[in-house]
Amino acid sequence: MWVYDKKLQYPVRVSKCDPMMAKFLLEQYGGADGELAAALRYLNQRYSIPDKVIGLLTDIGTEEFAHLEMIATMVYKLTKDATVEQLKAAGLGDNYAQRDHALFYANSSGVPWTASYIQAKGDPLADLYEDIAAEEKARATYQWLIDMTDDVDLQDSLKFLREREIVHSLRFREAVEIIKADREQKKIF
Repeated sequence: MWVYDKKLQYPVRVSKCDPMMAKFLLEQYGGADGELAAALRYLNQRYSIPDKVIGLLTDIGTEEFAHLEMIATMVYKLTKDATVEQLKAAGLGDNYAQRDHALFYANSSGVPWTASYIQAKGDPLADLYEDIAAEEKARATYQWLIDMTDDVDLQDSLKFLREREIVHSLRFREAVEIIKADREQKKIF
């Protein structure tokens, strides 16, 4: 049974209409290193990972969906009062012509999301190192997004997301050490 409490993991506030920043944020919505790809990657990898770290992938994968919701909220708030001319000037005219203000899983260049963004090798260490890299790429992208806006309210939410990427990277690094220690342990059957 699901209990839905209609609030975000962290508050999202924006100070102004800014369709160009919304366009840049789409990278974290439907890009290769964005929140959707991360959530699906981690939840998919659970099926070939040792039991000792399944919970970690489940927890972080689920949290990534919360981050996806935050990004969607940012994009919505940044564009909800935008005119058609502002959307066109920001490079969002194609999206408006096809979907009005609806979000679509695409990156900041308008390239649709694809399942090829999801990596799963089946080797726990290879997958976890991929996950660490994914979190570090997302951290870097959040920093660049922070640098691209002067909206301190938006920066606050982006800083929260950047810090969560750091925590996730650290947790995946811990999981690598758990798996390495388990592999080195003598097995008696």
